Amino acid sequence: MPAAPLSQKEIEDRLSDLPGWSLEGDRITCTYRLHTHFAALGLTVHVAQIQDELNHHSDLTLGYNTVTLSVNTHDAGGVVTENDLNLAARVVAIAPGHGVRRSGGHAAEVR
Repeated sequence: MPAAPLSQKEIEDRLSDLPGWSLEGDRITCTYRLHTHFAALGLTVHVAQIQDELNHHSDLTLGYNTVTLSVNTHDAGGVVTENDLNLAARVVAIAPGHGVRRSGGHAAEVR
């Protein structure tokens, strides 16, 4: 059974606890900026491991020193569900270990 879509308010309330994450259309997104390409690659690999563990995958883009995630739940018709927010929370938890710190705006920055 597919996950249930969340309301706009539920999504916004949960995103308030996920620094750097925002709702863009029917997806939640975040861009992390790191100090090197290698650090960005390390974060990308760690996120890929979490996605496999959860069996829930985002669009994951590696730039020179950036990692961008964009996710919704395809099985629920391409809307945001609890699965997406759980993935985002897991990424927020591991990002500091890769040199990312909390910041304002839509991007989480490196120290």
